[in-house]
Amino acid sequence: MPYFDHNATTPLHLVAREAWLLASDHAWQNPGGPYRSAARVHARFESARERLAGVLGSRPDQIVFTSGATEANNAVIALLAAQNSEGECIAVSPTEHPSVLEAARRHWGERTVSLRVDASGRLDEGHLSLVLTERRVRLVCVMAANNETGVLAPIERIASLCRDAGARLLCDVTQWIGKLAMEPLRGADYLVGGAHKYGGPKGVGFVRIPADGELFSWICGGEQEMGHRAGTENYPSIEAMIALLIHREESFAAEIAERIEMKRVFEKAILKRIPGTRILGREGERLWNTVSALMPVGDNMRWVRKLDRLGFEVSTGSACASGTDAPSHVLAAMGLRAEEARRTLRISSGWETTTDEWEGLLEAMVTVSIEQVAPRVIRVVNPEN
Repeated sequence: MPYFDHNATTPLHLVAREAWLLASDHAWQNPGGPYRSAARVHARFESARERLAGVLGSRPDQIVFTSGATEANNAVIALLAAQNSEGECIAVSPTEHPSVLEAARRHWGERTVSLRVDASGRLDEGHLSLVLTERRVRLVCVMAANNETGVLAPIERIASLCRDAGARLLCDVTQWIGKLAMEPLRGADYLVGGAHKYGGPKGVGFVRIPADGELFSWICGGEQEMGHRAGTENYPSIEAMIALLIHREESFAAEIAERIEMKRVFEKAILKRIPGTRILGREGERLWNTVSALMPVGDNMRWVRKLDRLGFEVSTGSACASGTDAPSHVLAAMGLRAEEARRTLRISSGWETTTDEWEGLLEAMVTVSIEQVAPRVIRVVNPEN
């Protein structure tokens, strides 16, 4: 079945699978053990850390492995809240992942400042500058690529603004990593990511902490991760995550143009074939794999169910919010009414998605559109039915 929900999770890529199996078969020992086989695992583990540090433009001792981006976001926000001075606040984009928004509310409370985005979902840099000038901001949270719309943030400029104001920048790179080159994001103080959005295993991620040694101690009970996070390290999953990331970094440059064209053709066709459709965030840069489509008619869950029956898997938005009755906070921040948010679909492809699958999805959506419109026409012609 063609799968168009890669922003929620992805199938395990062959490179990651093979790396995981190899590590599980030959390097399964605890890296902290006192014997030679454990020392060999420890050496492999630290080599993996060095390779990830190279991709992120960091020193190896800045890399802390976690169970995923949700844990890492919570860790950074909670720790800086505990260390903050009187009068300091956190500034958060309203389109962040719930693991940022809810952690900020829990740990910073009324000291949380909501930044502004425009109708396309892009951060209002003027408002950020104003907040940085008027408030004592300890931490700014802006994700690199939005998980619902694919909108990209100008992280290099945002990092510069934060540096000039003496604020830290937390950048969640979960949707960016493995899809685009990491170099433009290196200026952020904290980089947070996970593996399973680009073909790696679930339950593993990382946080890149600042180089100046700011205190970062999250889970206690052991000296693993240089004292930053206790718990036996999951080397096989870490190796799988990094092996695939290196593979992506070395190969995707030649493929991105083709993927962008696939999405462009699909969007052009759907706007023509289903009049009244809107592509959200279309005015600027977005991920090559993500389409946020505001449909002219029909509840998005009905669209999802009907497309599923036709053999295509799409989503209504963030996997962390799907299944709830509340409209998307991302779309609300962009100024969409609740009724419009409930007509919006998120379509997210992967590296292996084919032109035929994009074309098949288009035809299925046209079919569902006709089914959605027909009952409305009948009611107009014969109001008694």
